[in-house]
Amino acid sequence: MARFYPALEEKHRAFIAAQQMFFTATGTATSRLNLSPKGMDSLRVLSEACVAYLDLTGSGNETAAHLAHDGRMTLMWCSFEADPLILRLYGRGRAVRRQDPEWGELRRHFPTLPGERQIIVLDVESVQTSCGYAVPRYTYAGERDTLARWAEKKGPVGLLDYWREKNQISIDGLPTGLLEDTK
Repeated sequence: MARFYPALEEKHRAFIAAQQMFFTATGTATSRLNLSPKGMDSLRVLSEACVAYLDLTGSGNETAAHLAHDGRMTLMWCSFEADPLILRLYGRGRAVRRQDPEWGELRRHFPTLPGERQIIVLDVESVQTSCGYAVPRYTYAGERDTLARWAEKKGPVGLLDYWREKNQISIDGLPTGLLEDTK
């Protein structure tokens, strides 16, 4: 049975720390919904009501566009190896970029990862657990290094060019704000 909590408890934090992958979902009233898997050592629980992840360069930038226009966000983790459990965090998200005042404070929580683009912060409004009885078992085999190698090969100038070309507008035509000046 699903159960709601007003904030993250220690058992939720432990569950998050044990997972190798999470999913992020965003959308607006008129856009497509975006659901993305995330991995690597990119997520941190900052408090009982706030989590953040270091967002790496990808083929699009839907999350940032949706958050700028709507703000609603869900993060989800599934247990694939241990006891069945699904954990969802519901709340309001925002993208923090290098030019934003809080970048330095947030950035210190993460390791250096090639291709880092922005930090996505979720202010948690509610936490939900559910059984996950139908989630299949999978064994973790390790991280892929494809994205890291791609970003390292591009280098800082190549990544900036890529952001200008591929990460400024969502697939639904919404601006992402990636290279805008601080608000």
